[in-house]
Amino acid sequence: MMVVETIANIRRAYFQDKKSIKQICRELRVSRNTVRKVVRSGVTALT
Repeated sequence: MMVVETIANIRRAYFQDKKSIKQICRELRVSRNTVRKVVRSGVTALT
């Protein structure tokens, strides 16, 4: 299960730092599919 902090880190890296999905995966140790889901969903917190 993902924590809110991880979601925030992914969104910050993608939208503010303009990092690629592959680079985010390497740095945060999460799968590409996970990063894609977080970026596309627009969710900022777990419900």
